[in-house]
Amino acid sequence: MADHSTGRTWDPIVAPWHLDEHIPAFPVPAGVTETICPSLPAGPVPGRMDLLHQEVAEAAARANRPLLLTGDCPTARAAVAGLQRRHRDLAVVWLDAHGDFNTPAITASGYLGGMALAMLTGRTPGLFGDALGLRPVAETSVVLADARDLDPAERDALTASQVRRVPADPAAITSALHEIGGTPVYLHLDIDVIDSAQLPGLRFPSGPGPSLTQIEECLAAVCATADVAAAGIACAWLPEHVSDQATRETITRLARALGTDLAWHEPARS
Repeated sequence: MADHSTGRTWDPIVAPWHLDEHIPAFPVPAGVTETICPSLPAGPVPGRMDLLHQEVAEAAARANRPLLLTGDCPTARAAVAGLQRRHRDLAVVWLDAHGDFNTPAITASGYLGGMALAMLTGRTPGLFGDALGLRPVAETSVVLADARDLDPAERDALTASQVRRVPADPAAITSALHEIGGTPVYLHLDIDVIDSAQLPGLRFPSGPGPSLTQIEECLAAVCATADVAAAGIACAWLPEHVSDQATRETITRLARALGTDLAWHEPARS
């Protein structure tokens, strides 16, 4: 699926999981490159996630330009690990209503999804094995956009970090990318960054925020400014809403902002 602005091909990869829980109703576009559905053994959640992420990393490494559709944010560690097999350095642009910068030491809930960006920057040692070979991304190479919904300790950790925090605004993100330079980018979007009034059925709605149109403009700005080596959309709807027609329409619009058109099979009728 070609990026209309550059002619480069996107390879959609679907990982229909939230942490270690399979999401059977997750929408899968027509013409997808790979759908990642391993059989995971019983055991602790991080171990199960690690096995899943190994398969996602392999798929990302094989793909020319991965576009990962998944049900959570931690799967980004797999995509980045796969990209690192052919890129010495990577920058990360992370659009999210949350900071995802909690760690096991500071989390109030223990929720692993709230640690995804901390995982990428090496702040969660010992949480997973080292099978992915993930190298920490330098905090100075991370742009975190929006992050309006933060836990107190998470806010303190971000303030003390070197992560570049900006509003979900195309000009602000573009400026931050110019400061980073020409390092290839992994572009991550959690759909809950969008104003929750526009997206019913989110797992973790965060109230008023940027509109879907504003986020489309942010994605287009990143693609126009940076060498986007891969992208990921965390489709963080509740399982009973993830297959809604409105959900597919939102994913379609976001993918189009990245420069590609997704087509969908008609959902099965009961």
